[in-house]
Amino acid sequence: MKKLIVLAFAATPLFVHAQDDLMRKIESNHSYVTTPNAPIPDKKGAAPKSNDPDRKYEFNTIIDLEHTSVRNQASSGTCWSYSTNSFLESEMMRMGKQPIELAEIFSAHCVYLDKADAFVRMHGAVSWGDGGECHDVINMYAKYGAMPQEVYTGLQYGTTKNKFAEMQAILKSMLDAVVSNPNGKLTPSWKKAYDDVLDSYLGAIPEKFKWDNKWYTPKSFAEERVGIHPEDYVELQSVTTEPYYKKAMFMVPDNWAFQRAYNVQMEDLTDIIDNALNKGFTVAWAADVSEKYFSWKNGVAYVPEKDYDDMDDSEKKYMFNGPKDERVITPEMRQKAFDDYETTDDHGMHIVGMAEDQNGRKYYKVKNSWGEKNDYKGYLYVSKAYVRYKTTAILLHKNGIPNKLRDKMNL
Repeated sequence: MKKLIVLAFAATPLFVHAQDDLMRKIESNHSYVTTPNAPIPDKKGAAPKSNDPDRKYEFNTIIDLEHTSVRNQASSGTCWSYSTNSFLESEMMRMGKQPIELAEIFSAHCVYLDKADAFVRMHGAVSWGDGGECHDVINMYAKYGAMPQEVYTGLQYGTTKNKFAEMQAILKSMLDAVVSNPNGKLTPSWKKAYDDVLDSYLGAIPEKFKWDNKWYTPKSFAEERVGIHPEDYVELQSVTTEPYYKKAMFMVPDNWAFQRAYNVQMEDLTDIIDNALNKGFTVAWAADVSEKYFSWKNGVAYVPEKDYDDMDDSEKKYMFNGPKDERVITPEMRQKAFDDYETTDDHGMHIVGMAEDQNGRKYYKVKNSWGEKNDYKGYLYVSKAYVRYKTTAILLHKNGIPNKLRDKMNL
């Protein structure tokens, strides 16, 4: 055991959290303006006139569906759990139920149990880390249930916010030792040792708990208080390499469960989201957010006509100062970005509404899980072009999908 711990801490620099790396990568993505209503100086430093249409974004709400408050995943790669549990909370509200803040780290704990089994069964040939997918939350809900955040915070290691780097370094070192098979045959002890470490950092999952003066198990809480039916939820992707309207392997590293998703055409992605929002369904959204034209600080993402490398300094500096013309996205362009690693599976968020800018262009209102420290207090406005280009997958209730597409998928 001592050797495992030494190996774990020796490996820690290699396990600097992907979430922290992502935040560092995009922290400079913002324009001169730091708040939505701040006047923007012109190139000579003078403030523009108040009627200048390019001085800032102005978003008018079209749809704003019920959702719970913004949370902060902190230094953990659990965006998939935060976004999809947020989605389930909105589903409760849509069904007329009392919204309950669900325990995101309960879902993550369950995933780390199942992912360890997959890692060992595959002799280590499975991506490891905090990462996961929207479907993981649905799968864990079906298998293990759900819990309120108040009952299971996952904070057992002396901090008030998630900080998973040390835990993941130790877990990975243990699993690497197991798959190296030093005894020539695996013992039954490795799983208990692994589970004990996970419990030490996140807390043991209670077999039953009291909530609102009633005792529940995670399974009974899911059935009686949350009340969704896992089989009603559908995950969709869009690639040109597989037949449309059939299930195909979701080819991203964090799909450790080897889940298949329905393949739809690029334009279907936004058609489905539009239809869902208009019918009162929110959408869990997985996407690449590592682009220069994704600004967490300014709370805006779009696809500029020019590549970033082709912009002059002024265009780069004022990229998010107000609406700009966008590139026309094609399926071929989208697929090429996947194939050459320009599009990667970075982040999970929750689409809760729609808005339009002062020029009439529509954007999706997106709830993030990075706290409230941006210009829109934890929300972003993402253009349809960006969603068509950089979405990796969406997950929603099947009734949010247009009937003609459901028929094609036999849903």
